[in-house]
Amino acid sequence: MRLAFKKSFCYVVVVLFVSLNLVLCVEDFHPEERDALLVIRDSLNSSLDLHGNWTGPPCIENLSRWIGVTCSNWHVVHIVLEGVNLSGFLPPTFLQNITLLTQISFRNNAIFGPLPNLTSLVFLEQVLLSFNRFSGSIPGEYVELQSLEVLELQQNYLDGKIPPFDQPSLTSFNVSYNHLVGPIPETSVLQKLPKSSFDNNSDLCGKQLDKLCPAEPPAPPPIPAVERNKKRLHVWIIALIASAAALCLFLIIISFLFSIRKASRKETRRDGSAGYVFGAWARKMVSYPGNSEESQRLGQLEFSNKNFPVFDLDDLLRASAQVLGRGNLGVTYKATLETGTVVAVKRLSSMSELSRKEFLRQMQLLGQIKHENIVEIISFYYLEEQKLIIYELTSDGSLFELLHEGRGAGRVSLDWTTRLAIIKDIAKGLAFLHHSLSSHKVPHANLKSCNVIVHQDSQGYHSKLTDYGFLPLLKGKKNAEKLAISKSPEFVKGNKKLSHKADVYCFGIIMLEIITGKVPGQILGVEETTSDLSDWVRTVVNNDWSTDILDLEILAEKERHDGMLELTELALECTDMAPEKRPKMSEVLKRMEEIEQIKIEND
Repeated sequence: MRLAFKKSFCYVVVVLFVSLNLVLCVEDFHPEERDALLVIRDSLNSSLDLHGNWTGPPCIENLSRWIGVTCSNWHVVHIVLEGVNLSGFLPPTFLQNITLLTQISFRNNAIFGPLPNLTSLVFLEQVLLSFNRFSGSIPGEYVELQSLEVLELQQNYLDGKIPPFDQPSLTSFNVSYNHLVGPIPETSVLQKLPKSSFDNNSDLCGKQLDKLCPAEPPAPPPIPAVERNKKRLHVWIIALIASAAALCLFLIIISFLFSIRKASRKETRRDGSAGYVFGAWARKMVSYPGNSEESQRLGQLEFSNKNFPVFDLDDLLRASAQVLGRGNLGVTYKATLETGTVVAVKRLSSMSELSRKEFLRQMQLLGQIKHENIVEIISFYYLEEQKLIIYELTSDGSLFELLHEGRGAGRVSLDWTTRLAIIKDIAKGLAFLHHSLSSHKVPHANLKSCNVIVHQDSQGYHSKLTDYGFLPLLKGKKNAEKLAISKSPEFVKGNKKLSHKADVYCFGIIMLEIITGKVPGQILGVEETTSDLSDWVRTVVNNDWSTDILDLEILAEKERHDGMLELTELALECTDMAPEKRPKMSEVLKRMEEIEQIKIEND
């Protein structure tokens, strides 16, 4: 009895000790850092469920369960939220309380407004804010970040001049594809950087761009006091004369302005930067009437669809437009021409080494592809510094947006019948590409959910593939890493003999994304190996085909579970580590039709 009492007493003491220790640990977290992170959570929209994940203390010693947050000794040191559809306006000073921050990365999102204020972040080493919609000038206080090693601000809408960065630690710097102006500062750090760090800022000048800056005019000499008095008298006389003249000519001027109102509007659209919503690159490219030399340099649009209404480059560059998205290969715009024709325009990057012959040959080949599940290429354009592809626009958004955006209360769930139809459309389109481009190593090469365009009509949802056929246009492995096939096991292992089976792998990942509702690369909030989604599914389904993998939106459709799990098994075959063990797309499509037939018979 006494021994039992001692054991119980010891057990209670241990429990109390552990509980007290846990409370003391939790109290060690820094609430000002948590409050700063909550500003991000509450100010931005995202495809991630930050409200569901960013709860409790962000750091427990050196660990964090918050998505995108890394900790060291109870402090937040990294914030990395890349490519997760962050959109909204960042409050300017929200980061200043995270004083030990060394890295911030919001790359490849849709954040707008001014760049964040980074004052007092003396340990900051990496600032990665490229491929967003930031505007305004680069804050001058960025030059005071003495530990800064990497600053990436490319592909935004920044204007103004470049501050005089001269930190010895700064080894990587990129402000290309903005609207910056003036000379590149002649600091020792910036002068060592290549042209690519500053490219595509039409009003930027300096030796890196092989563009001389105009000499500044000398300051005028000071005017003596006597001369100033004389000038004031002259100004009064001139003002009286001008007023009288203005009064007499007022009616004539009004009449004249009214008569040329229509012509004036047209000229305004052709003047300087007016109306060029495509950005500085459009202002640089546009050809003017009567300038035959410039028109010849720019060339013409090449049309692959002869039945589509013809328009020229001027019509395209002067169209009203909005950004649809930014990807690794460039920016895509929705352009509405003055005729009312609406198209999608993709401005390609990472193809500066591509010859005109190579580009036109590949685009003419792709332009011949016509299928109900493939976005049609209407036209294309080549210039050494600019390459455009014009697609048809029939979209309500991408599959990524349909699956992951707006999760939570008020969302209309995506049922299994719709998901199955989308998967089948993707399979049809990919199988056709593999048949039409059989000579290509990897016909699509960039298959992922954000490159599946979805539109809805009275018959339901329909899907089309876009961003296909770019692998032959990309020089070198570094550029190929921007494509979805870079996530395939054979690419990761450095296998140069890529095949159609790399596309099959990407298709399998999309199938799993549709079935699970999870974003590839973000299982449990951790970016692990490239195949983390398929690895996670394998781990779960090996335990008696558990339905734990299913998206909550389709979990209630119990009568469809068999079909869901059969499709999951097919997806896992498509994502096999060994390419030769993956089925061909023609076989995939056949098996999907068999699964669908079973579904019809069961209904």
